Amino acid sequence: MQTPTYLAAELRLPTNWLDYTILAIYFLVVLGIGLAARRSVKTSLDFFLSGRSLPAWVTGLAFVAANLGATEILGMAANSAQYGVYTTHWYWIGAIPAMVFLGLVMMPFYYGSKVRSVPEFLLLRFDRSAHLLSSILFAIAAILIAGVNLYALAIVVEALLGWPLWVSIVVAGAFVLAYITLGGLSSAIYNEVLQFFVILAALIPITILGLKKVGGWDGLSDTLSAQHGGDFMTSWGGTGIGSDNPLGANWLTIVLGLGFVLGFGYWTTNFAEVQRALSAKNLSAAKRTPLIAAFPKIFIVFLVMIPGLVAAALVPKIGTAGSDLQYNDAIPYLMEQFLPNGVLGIAVTGLLAAFMAGMAANVSSFNTVFTTDIWAKYVKKGESDEYYLKFGRLITVIGVLASIGTAFLAQSFSNIMAYLQTLFSFFNVPMFVVFIIGMFWKRASVKSGFWGLLAGTVAAMVNYFWIYKQGVVDIPSDQGANFVSAIVGFVAGAVVMVAVSLFTAPKPAAELEGLVYGTRSAGMSEAPGEGDDAWYRKPALLGWGAVVLAAACYIPFSF
Repeated sequence: MQTPTYLAAELRLPTNWLDYTILAIYFLVVLGIGLAARRSVKTSLDFFLSGRSLPAWVTGLAFVAANLGATEILGMAANSAQYGVYTTHWYWIGAIPAMVFLGLVMMPFYYGSKVRSVPEFLLLRFDRSAHLLSSILFAIAAILIAGVNLYALAIVVEALLGWPLWVSIVVAGAFVLAYITLGGLSSAIYNEVLQFFVILAALIPITILGLKKVGGWDGLSDTLSAQHGGDFMTSWGGTGIGSDNPLGANWLTIVLGLGFVLGFGYWTTNFAEVQRALSAKNLSAAKRTPLIAAFPKIFIVFLVMIPGLVAAALVPKIGTAGSDLQYNDAIPYLMEQFLPNGVLGIAVTGLLAAFMAGMAANVSSFNTVFTTDIWAKYVKKGESDEYYLKFGRLITVIGVLASIGTAFLAQSFSNIMAYLQTLFSFFNVPMFVVFIIGMFWKRASVKSGFWGLLAGTVAAMVNYFWIYKQGVVDIPSDQGANFVSAIVGFVAGAVVMVAVSLFTAPKPAAELEGLVYGTRSAGMSEAPGEGDDAWYRKPALLGWGAVVLAAACYIPFSF
């Protein structure tokens, strides 16, 4: 069964002047932050990476807020209403290990090499062909994902507030364009910190009131276990190899496909998140950025999973032909049922903030990659810094307009979550293959980066569009197909990289300093900033603490 991207036509919130006032105040604050951030934008580095000046707590919150888009709010709640507690896998095994790996292992290479983007690292490690291909693929992916967030925002506004779809898309796009164009990445990041707390203020009342309605966790568990079976309320029940479950995946494809390939592929190479860490004030802050973000990420699952479960309990036929409500209606339905005016305004604002954060993260990363990795290196070389700053603002406008176009394109896809996971398997997983082999194997040749990236991307697409969509192999769901496509893309990219490396020349050892594990650069050995050497700020303590805490969270849901 698939999750439609539209909300029920009759779902309307009883908003009044108080709710609209809260929404208007929020948008004014967003634009105010953009105007304030504009004063600090003097150079292209200020515009694209905030001058590498932000503290770790700011970049850490922005890192997690940048991910709080359509997939996180509507998508994960819908996932929970459809698949139950299996949703925890997207967090505790699909996110936390990869975020810790990014902070402890990969950020020293990214930040120490002083690159301005993820594709630029491939230019240093491999060659121009790998760099150009990765830049183009990333730019395409960023616009497609920004469009998904914009479309999700628009359908929520249309269904809940009654605005026409095209008006919602254009108005939301205009606000994101305004504050990014004004203040660059600093504006996006400080707005994301604000949006993080607004999102929490929206989700916490929904979660608490929903649980109270169904008799607490015990009442919720009893109701859903009776309706769907005991495995619905466990993380690993029914995932044995050969077992049948709604997710269409077993423990091996969950661990390898979601946990390793998709999870590591997304979190370690997706520049929309990595860009926040690159804007940190020093290497220690950059390493701590994803580690700080990991702790709220562990617990956010409860704020999106529980509303989905509550909706499934209150509307037993949700998502089926016997109900007017679709899975994506879970959170809006609870808002309609439980929230009074004022609180309702905060909740609507939180939803809009979530989608704007997701779109802004991708647009701000798009303008950086297009300007620094494509335009400045292959089209207009050697121009002044002022020129690239102006061009960065111009390409931001173009990026938002393109996102509006892809927002309408997203209407042709039936599942927000599945659509995004498909994009990740096509674009992020092959890039992760190239990064991980390039960082840990000195023998990986100059040419292997391009061919590995191309092979991984093509293999993932062939698996999805031909083997799965044409029914060559029967896979029960889009999610299961995405896990398999990710594994296929990873294996194909790795095999081709190794094969090409064996027949082509590696890069001279002197040119690999600071780019391959076991080598060091001056940037990697910088001394911690004042106060960064405190024991509670040690990256290793933060990272392993997050992993242990995530593993411990599985225990209550394993039986």
